[in-house]
Parts: sequence; structure tokens; C-alpha cells
Amino acid sequence: MRNISFSLTTAQVMAQTKTVTRRLGWYGLKPGDRLQAVEKAMGLKRGEKVVKLCVIEVVSVRQEPLNMISDDDVLREGFPGKNKGWFVLFFCLNNGVGPLCPVNRIEFKYLPTV
Repeated sequence: MRNISFSLTTAQVMAQTKTVTRRLGWYGLKPGDRLQAVEKAMGLKRGEKVVKLCVIEVVSVRQEPLNMISDDDVLREGFPGKNKGWFVLFFCLNNGVGPLCPVNRIEFKYLPTV
């Protein structure tokens, strides 16, 4: 199972308040794909291990410009009280892209733990 990192939104994933994520790359995902949500997957220091959070299942995937996010999707990204402008700036600063950058919008659901 492929790992997907939520280093900037670990708390939202743990609380299961995040049901959408925007990513650069992540092509080829399709509904039904299962992913291992982790705290951090890249840039681990020597001796650090991947911290597993939960398993999620992809519900839908579509590509769109970052600045097309709706205020409703900002909430679904796990940011209540924030708006579209705030999210676009947050994403741009953390990913080194501009507001017109195409991103993959990945909607997912949490799977029960076994």
C-alpha cells in the first residue's frame, strides 16, 4: 500500500475532519485505491520511522487549478474558519507554486481500523 503524507495536516487526519487533499503529482489514482496515511514519508532523519495514521480510500480524483478551490472545500481540507484566499496562499507557500498551478483534488474516506 502506498504511503501518503499529511505532515501539515496530521491533526485534521487524526480527528478525521479532513476528507479532501490537494496534491502535486499523484497521477493515476482512481476511486477505490487505498492509501496508508502517514505523518511524514520523506525527509526522515536517521533512525526515524514512518508514523502510520490510518488507511484511507480514494472516493474521487480530478485535476483543477489551485485557485478554483471553494470555501466548502477549504473546510473539507480541514480548515474551519479559513477561506479560499487563505488556503491558496498556504498551499503556495508550502509547495513553491503559484495560484494557477494545476493540482489533483483527491477526495477520500476513512476506513475502519481492524
